[in-house]
Amino acid sequence: MLVGMMAVGKTSVGRRLAERRGWEFFDSDRQIEARTGRTVAEIWRAEGEPAFRRLESQVLADALASTTPRVVAAAGGTVLDPANRRLLEQHHPVVWLRARPDILATRAVTGAHRPLLDDDPAGVLARLDTDRRPLYAEVADVTVDVDELTLEQVVACVEAALEHGVAG
Repeated sequence: MLVGMMAVGKTSVGRRLAERRGWEFFDSDRQIEARTGRTVAEIWRAEGEPAFRRLESQVLADALASTTPRVVAAAGGTVLDPANRRLLEQHHPVVWLRARPDILATRAVTGAHRPLLDDDPAGVLARLDTDRRPLYAEVADVTVDVDELTLEQVVACVEAALEHGVAG
């Protein structure tokens, strides 16, 4: 299970890790889009954040209910719901991919996939980071600081955590 802010690299790391381990890859944002036939931004515009968060919770529960070995890249806001945090705490290992907000701002792309960032990416990411850090810390079994690491280095760190049997 990978958690962390938007633009931290959960999808890229998750895909590579799943490929290396021969596991299924499950990206919660992509699953929401596949189930609804709409983009994240379209859901936000049409139904608002609460509707999106409900979908996010449903997709997380489905992902964690599977017995198939898989790497799950959870949507960045998954940790906002206390029920989701309890669910995450029951499934190990949870790896928090952590980056400084200024690094995230350089990676983030506004528009269709990131409706929260349309007006002020750097400012929004700094605020979200302040709000969410304690929540990610609450559910994480291990934290990987990705700021100065390449994709391959991050994947290696996550694999090392898996190999060492990190669990809560």
